[in-house]
Amino acid sequence: MANKLWEKNFEVNAEIERFTVGRDREMDLYLAPYDVMGSIAHITMLESIGLLERDELTRLVAELKDIYKMCLDGRFEIEDGVEDVHSQVELMLTRRLGDIGKKIHSGRSRNDQVLVDLKLFIRHELREVVDAVGGLFKALIAKSEEHKNVLMPGYTHLQVAMPSSFGLWFGAHAESLTDDMLFLQAAWRMTNRNPLGSAAGYGSSFPLNRQMTTDLLGFDTMDYNVVYAQMGRGKTERNVAFALASVAGTLAKLAYDACMFNSQNFAFVRLPKECTTGSSIMPHKKNPDVFELIRAKSNKLQALPQQIAMIMNNLPTGYFRDLQIIKEVFLPAFAEMKDCLAMATWIVSRIEVNEHILDNAIYDPMFSVEEVNRLAAEGMPFRDAYKTVGLDIEAGRFKPDRNIRHTHEGSIGCLCNDRITALMDSITGDFNFPQVDEAERRLLS
Repeated sequence: MANKLWEKNFEVNAEIERFTVGRDREMDLYLAPYDVMGSIAHITMLESIGLLERDELTRLVAELKDIYKMCLDGRFEIEDGVEDVHSQVELMLTRRLGDIGKKIHSGRSRNDQVLVDLKLFIRHELREVVDAVGGLFKALIAKSEEHKNVLMPGYTHLQVAMPSSFGLWFGAHAESLTDDMLFLQAAWRMTNRNPLGSAAGYGSSFPLNRQMTTDLLGFDTMDYNVVYAQMGRGKTERNVAFALASVAGTLAKLAYDACMFNSQNFAFVRLPKECTTGSSIMPHKKNPDVFELIRAKSNKLQALPQQIAMIMNNLPTGYFRDLQIIKEVFLPAFAEMKDCLAMATWIVSRIEVNEHILDNAIYDPMFSVEEVNRLAAEGMPFRDAYKTVGLDIEAGRFKPDRNIRHTHEGSIGCLCNDRITALMDSITGDFNFPQVDEAERRLLS
């Protein structure tokens, strides 16, 4: 029996096969349960247009559900000599059901099959990333509220600048995640469109019911133009990668700050000792390895859109084998993203802050703007007030007033965490997770 869907009456050179298959079998294990879901929807549609008998559909669906369970249990394998997940599933069906198993490919190509697999996989993974981002957001908001009255220096050019607070610092990273969530929402909407039925990119002469598979799989709508559906291969992954990179950018900045603020020269925060490591020679060391690795992994994730863009760059319309390589950098990225988010959430929820930073007189000059503003509010021209305070600092006469009077929205005295939380809730509420859950439940029940 041929183990390649396209195999004819000649054998491919073994080294050529090794090179062309590459890591595809390994990567396809990510897609296996979604390949089964797509096949159930496809054959349900085939029966509705007369290309399968009702009894054939019943037997095929029962076997596919058993294969789906194997995927969830970790028992599904792509055998040696079998090219990909599509070939493996069809081979298993043919072994169990004979010629009936060979009928499931009518009206589709591996091109639209892998497209729908990828979209279902991405949809599942994006949801888990959204949940993980939400967990970190809640931890940051909680810390912001807990320490909203604890002042700390703000910096520009790595120079002490103006008063800030831990409420502002934690809350800033939380609000950054709301913008990242908008990118995730856009990625979700672009992903949640059905490419099934586009076949090799030019449709099919079978009277396919694409709306039916769209509904069965819980997609919002479909990629209508069959040529564009195939053009979406690579583009979808790149756009999703931009969303992951946006989250990674927030994580990298948080990790950098935490590493710096944890150092003895700053001593603004103390990381949980459980997440630090020691030195083989210096007994006093407690290194912030977890945040350093989060920073490195996040920077790696920020390079992902460029990697994908370079692989698909200058390809004309249609499918090309180049696109296979995208899976190798793209599919594992979600696990790395979720791992970084989980680690950051764990540490943020346990981080300790130094409530006595400003006891050190080296931070006195950060209150200079407060004094300038006080003098200006009393009637002195701003430039004169600026010069007066500057001369006092140079002469060593400056005595800071540490009573901060910031009242406008988003400042030390008015963090607006409730509004930031409402914004995040509004964005996450626009994901249509219940629709997807119900469609998948019906399909697999």
